[in-house]
Amino acid sequence: MILASLFFLESQPIKSSIFFIVVFFIYTYISIYLILAYNLANSDSSHISLKEERMGEGKSSSVAIGIDLGTTYSCVAVWRNDGVEIITNDQGNRITPSCVAFTDTQRMIGDAAKNQVAANPTNTVFDSKRLIGRKFSDPHVQNDMKLWPFQVTNVDDVPKIVVEHKGEIKSFAAEEISSMILAKMREIAEKFLGTQVTNAVITVPAYFNDSQRQATKDAGRIAGLNVMSILNEPSAAAIAYGLDTKDHFHGIRTVFVFDFGGGTLDLTLLTIDNSGNITVKIHGGDTHLGGQDFDAAMVEFFASEFQRKNRIDLRGNKRAICRLKVASERAKRILSSTTQASIELESLHQGIDFYTSITRAKFEEINKNLFERCMELVHKCFEDSDMAKSSVDEVVLVGGSTRIPKLEQRLKDFFDGKDLCKKCINADEAVAYGAAIHASKLSGDKNEKIQDLKLWEVTPLSLGLKEQGGLMKVIIPRNTMIPTKKQDLFTTQFHNQEIVQIHIYEGERKIASNNNLLGSFDLEIPPAPRGVPMINVCFEIDSNSILHVSAEERATGVMKKVSVVSNKGRLSREEVERMVKDAEKYKAEDEEHRQKIEARNALENLAYNMRNLIEDEPVASELSAQDKKKINKAIDYTLKWIDESDFATVDEFKKEEEGLLSVFGPIILKMIEDLDARGSESGRKSLKKHSFEVVVSVVTGLVSAVCSVIQVIQG
Repeated sequence: MILASLFFLESQPIKSSIFFIVVFFIYTYISIYLILAYNLANSDSSHISLKEERMGEGKSSSVAIGIDLGTTYSCVAVWRNDGVEIITNDQGNRITPSCVAFTDTQRMIGDAAKNQVAANPTNTVFDSKRLIGRKFSDPHVQNDMKLWPFQVTNVDDVPKIVVEHKGEIKSFAAEEISSMILAKMREIAEKFLGTQVTNAVITVPAYFNDSQRQATKDAGRIAGLNVMSILNEPSAAAIAYGLDTKDHFHGIRTVFVFDFGGGTLDLTLLTIDNSGNITVKIHGGDTHLGGQDFDAAMVEFFASEFQRKNRIDLRGNKRAICRLKVASERAKRILSSTTQASIELESLHQGIDFYTSITRAKFEEINKNLFERCMELVHKCFEDSDMAKSSVDEVVLVGGSTRIPKLEQRLKDFFDGKDLCKKCINADEAVAYGAAIHASKLSGDKNEKIQDLKLWEVTPLSLGLKEQGGLMKVIIPRNTMIPTKKQDLFTTQFHNQEIVQIHIYEGERKIASNNNLLGSFDLEIPPAPRGVPMINVCFEIDSNSILHVSAEERATGVMKKVSVVSNKGRLSREEVERMVKDAEKYKAEDEEHRQKIEARNALENLAYNMRNLIEDEPVASELSAQDKKKINKAIDYTLKWIDESDFATVDEFKKEEEGLLSVFGPIILKMIEDLDARGSESGRKSLKKHSFEVVVSVVTGLVSAVCSVIQVIQG
């Protein structure tokens, strides 16, 4: 602790002013470096204890957070103090871009990554949610690859993202990129709460299949999280809506949730009663339809316009396409509130400027097919539910893409002019809001505001097995309420068949192989003529949405039962463990880079503060021209060294700081001693005693200065 006691000398105003400036400067400098030293010490200790904490041996907390892992933006929230708090990131924003960038010196996540995408397109990764749990051969992946500036390669039909980081080529699975975003959201929560966070509920689109859900869970594990539950996004929004409105109505209300985000469209029809029961009736939607598709259509339109005007195709210029994408997204947002937006991009391609404008009407024409697709899915949702649209009491809009006026109008027309619920919940935050409530309940919170809320889910996809001819035999149809149990009888195809293979699939295609294979097992039976054995196959989904499948040969009672967890295309245990270690390594590298930045900024601030001090009139008048020149030369050298030392270490910054102080310190100390000597002679009669001491010392490589005025006695 540094104590600076200042007593002004009324008879020596100029000398007092100089003394105050010098002491204040040194005091400020010391404070900065003590804070830096404290941060360095704490960050080092956090590195040492990182592994123990993730294994449960560090400081722990029972708090659980809700994370909306979005395609374009993510959001984190927590339930505390009888309410949900949306947690702001280090930029003060309540949502964080789902974006990761790699450079020669560092890794960036969130706002910092998105802000430099145009300058570093091939190493800035986004849309990882559109890759997670998918195969490289998936038609959606192949189409998206044409639009992405970063490289995606094929490794055993698993898409791998390839970037250059610190001069090396790195390959990442989509789960790893998603885990980096989840780790960022966890870090945001920990800084806000002041404690370690491990428990979380992560949301996914309702139409995600098992592979995508399990891959998201793996991403959570890699990020050091205990994933308590994978929650459907529209269900999370319904929880948020249910909490905020349950006291405002009586009886049962039918609610239609239209959740349209950056990459996915989720439709959910559900009922809510004022006892807190939320019962999902049907899920619908498209996991590959969102705001990004509107952006892509605009980029294609502008690229065609550029080609028409200049007879040059810029589509091969990744940087130009990224700049055009950023401008298109901005224009789309502007068109939600005005009828025209401008695009102004200097030197977009081959030094050619691109200036144009787009009207809301043109935007709607460009994206006509996307609007039609949205409404087709809405129609299908009601057709599958056997419910009339007139039975809907409230239409709840969730997700940033619901702000598009044309979409609002189409929905309003579909529901015969019914007002849409746009302000009852925040479209960007509702999913994280509901996830936080669900996380709090799962962690055992007995708060009376949320304890009555109960969610009754349905299966988003049909579950069945492959039967003769390769067809899909549905056992549990989609949108069946869970928990549930259904069974069916099967027999053998061949005489004396001793093994029956059970292949379990999920999906809506008629051909089983076109659906998602969850798992398979063999049932051994006694030989018998074809069609004689009766095999009862039972599908059961428990309250945790885990599928259990059993097969029993009735005559002999031979049975086999398995809990189905799809491993096809998933990361192995070894791969997850390796990625966890890699995540810790990247976190350590990020921390090391942060320390370098702080050391660099501290040295730069020190140099400029020194210059400000010696140029201040009271001090400048007391310094000789030679001394000023010597200090300025040292400052110029330091600032030049900083500009040319992008890869300098913390120790090198400290060494440079010591060198600068070795020039500055003695000159300033001599100046203070001269002032003291002159002041003692001229003020002998009015000043009985005046003394002060300036001690500059280096402690463990950090400079500390102790300044105090002992006593001023005036006669």
